[in-house]
Parts: sequence; C-alpha cells; structure tokens
Amino acid sequence: MSAHDLRDVLRERAGAPAPVNPHRHDQIRARVRRTRIRRSAMAGVAVVAAVVAGVSLVPGAAKPPEITAAAEPAASALPETFTADDGTEYRRVATTGLPAKGGQKASVTVPVTGKPLDLAGLCQGRPGSQPPNVAVNGRPVRTGSLRCGKDMELEALVVPDGATEVTVTFDTTTTGYGCVREKKGGKCEPVKPHWAAWSLAVYEWTPPAEPVEPGELRAPPARLAGMRLAARTGGTWTDERSFELVVRSPGGKLGLEQLCTGDLAGRMWFTYRINGEDTGSTTDCGIWKSGPFPMAMGEHRVPKGEKVTITGKVGLWGEATNRPVRWVVAAYVN
Repeated sequence: MSAHDLRDVLRERAGAPAPVNPHRHDQIRARVRRTRIRRSAMAGVAVVAAVVAGVSLVPGAAKPPEITAAAEPAASALPETFTADDGTEYRRVATTGLPAKGGQKASVTVPVTGKPLDLAGLCQGRPGSQPPNVAVNGRPVRTGSLRCGKDMELEALVVPDGATEVTVTFDTTTTGYGCVREKKGGKCEPVKPHWAAWSLAVYEWTPPAEPVEPGELRAPPARLAGMRLAARTGGTWTDERSFELVVRSPGGKLGLEQLCTGDLAGRMWFTYRINGEDTGSTTDCGIWKSGPFPMAMGEHRVPKGEKVTITGKVGLWGEATNRPVRWVVAAYVN
C-alpha cells in the first residue's frame, strides 16, 4: 500500500482498540482499496521530460493515436475484445505502455462515438506499485481503480460533453507522493514510489440491450467493530439516488458502511450529511462475495443518546446504461 493509503487508515483508526480478528490483515487490505478520497477538483500536473512507450490501434478505429515520442513498444497483454461478467461487450480502441520507472509519459488520441469508454491497466511488478496519473485533454482525472495486481483493472473514462475525440495521457513524471515519519518527532522523509511496467488501453463498450439484473446482496453483519447494526436502507442505481436513516447512539459513536453488487459495483460512491452537516468525503462501495467482511467503516462522533439523522446521495463514476447496481447503507452505533 502507498503511504497515502496507510495514513488514511491510521488516521481513521487512531486511538481505537485493536479488535480480536484473525482476518485483520485481509480487512486492512480491503479497506485500503476502498477508502481513497475522491476529489473532483485536482491541481494541475507538473510535466518534465518524458519517454514514451509505443502505441498501437486496432483495425477499424477512426484515426491513428498520437504519441509524444518513440521508444521501445510495450507488449500489450490486454485483449482486443472481451465480454464482461454481465454480458457487456468490450472492444479495444487503443493501447500503449509504460516501462517500470518514473519520469515516463504516453498519450493516445481516440475517437468518441457516443459509446462509453473505459481505461484498462495490467502491470508487471510489485503489487501496490504506483500507477500512472491519467489526464483527458490535459485535465487530470481520477485513477483510483488502476491498481497494480495480478488482474486487469478497469475504470470509467469520463470525456467532455460534445467531444468527438479525446487525448488520454498516462504519466509517471509527477513527483510529490507525500512523506512518512519513521518515529515520533522524526524527519518526514519523502516516499519513494515503487514503479511497475504497465500495459494500458482504452476500451469502448456496448451497453446491453436490456437492463442486467445485479446479484443479490449479502446482509451486513449484525455487529461490526464493537458496534451493533442500528438501521439500514438500500436500493438500485439509478432508481434510488438518495437515502435517509435515523438512529440513536448511547455511546456517541456512529459507523457507516456500504455494500454493492453488480458488474459496476466498484464505481459507486456515497456522500453523507449527519444532522445536516456535510462529512466532507466521498466513500467507495464495498463488494462482498466471500471471505471476511471488507470493512471500511467511516466513524463519526454524534450526540450521546440523541436522535441522529443521516442523509446521503448515491452516484456512480462514468456511465452505467442498462448495467444497474444494487446497494445498501448500514448504520452502526455503540
């Protein structure tokens, strides 16, 4: 995990007693994957000299992709076409790659036909290695789903309204991944990112002809992190986009969890207001198919024994035409 992810986890759990849990390490790994804060406003990216991996385009694309320089091509392990679990068909429209070192940059220009676009990435290197930053037409975009692991990762590529083509840039030229202190009061040393070789692609997908029924959700646990389940609500995106829960916490602590199912479950997001006050963060949705509960609880202090009203909004990154997601929000109190 990166230092940024680790700090998020440590800040959220600072001061809390460690639970007796044989699956704790698995839950922390799942937690790190889900507790990234999504920010719609991003600072501009400083660009330095770049070396670019080769780019290829599948037959039938509207025009060749643009690249910023020539270098040794990265052999793409990403398929030209594939079918998602819910039957959605994907077609690759451009590929590129980055070598296993920082200071690299690659760009592809792809047509926008009106069908949704996804990014795809597959890395060769240490799990958790730093992924490339991504920009569309020079504007940085979120890349929370492009993680270095053994499987191909997919992420929605949001394009400007009315665009007929976009230039997608992948780069590892940006520095500034934060710092860590090895001991209290010690010097905060810059984080040294681990780099991996990336095969990267842009895919176009064709929405299913009819809505695909998402799988059934497993019920949230009755007890979690020393707290009991006080209330829950749920729905299906895009039918339900907001919710409200009312609870009382004798001890003044409130925990919020969310679970989703459906092929695009990992793209769901939730925002919360507690007694009308914005919590200031956007939370991902957990996916629980097997194994220990993927705990990523957001904890909040609330008035002891008083009625607390929780309202929230539900959304999804990118498009989801005929690919609904079933979701549930659970409130825990102590």
